[in-house]
Amino acid sequence: MKLALGPVLYYWSAERLLAFYEEAAAAPVDIVYLGETVCSRRHSLRPPDWLALGERLAAAGKEVVLSTQALVESESDLKALRRLVSNGRFLVEANDMAAVKCLAGRGPFVAGTHLNVYNPATLAVLAELGAVRFVAPVEMSQAALAALQAERPAGVATEAWLYGRLPLAFSARCFTARHYNLQKDDCRFRCLDHPEGLSLFTLEGEPFLTLNGVQTLSAQVLNLLPVLDELRALRVDVVRVSPQARHTGRVLEVFRSVLDGTMDLRAALAVLEPLMPGAPCDGYWRGGAGMGWRGQARP
Repeated sequence: MKLALGPVLYYWSAERLLAFYEEAAAAPVDIVYLGETVCSRRHSLRPPDWLALGERLAAAGKEVVLSTQALVESESDLKALRRLVSNGRFLVEANDMAAVKCLAGRGPFVAGTHLNVYNPATLAVLAELGAVRFVAPVEMSQAALAALQAERPAGVATEAWLYGRLPLAFSARCFTARHYNLQKDDCRFRCLDHPEGLSLFTLEGEPFLTLNGVQTLSAQVLNLLPVLDELRALRVDVVRVSPQARHTGRVLEVFRSVLDGTMDLRAALAVLEPLMPGAPCDGYWRGGAGMGWRGQARP
């Protein structure tokens, strides 16, 4: 089972991104996803910068995948998408059907989590168009993934989220801009002030969601480490860790140690707990409310 580092979902400065990927080059991770997937106004790094980072990571032995934007809204977004698709060097993760259309028939691609592949028929269509790996939706339960895996087309690998805040929704509106009473097109890049998103609380003061520009994330942090054997039993090929503002390198080390059998689950959870930016959750995997947490494998 391979370990992947997902794309950075937050708006970080160029200096922060470059430092993060310098650390990722030395991290015990097999696959690194690069690129801006959330908002077209985020330009800390331009396409040539992402390609240069890809070369740096590939030289360090990583499989590099370029991720596309999940919500394509304009002609300029399409132009950026076409440049990414035609990069001629790295595999591309399609996070929107516009990307699938551009990639179809051009060679292999990864069907990203935002394509919402919930059934074998959808996966079969994507496989015919060139998908060689698909990323399961974050809301998918163990039972639903088991049913999908039973009819997975030959030659298509499966990737599942293992850790990180869950990307739940996108909107044409920017909630961070609205929080500051700004127009979306004049947001003044306030997402830079929130390297791990903007926390949203219930009236009772409980953490509920995380606002990240046009994206809504969970407040809780998915952690499927306790059910790693269930993922293995379902023949999941790749597990994904989503970057967080701090301690991502240490989180990857812990997961690698568990995957390699050099750290047991109890010790790993004890190390992870103080590193997590929110409470753990695994509810969707159990087929219940996503924010729930049981933290144990099925009996």
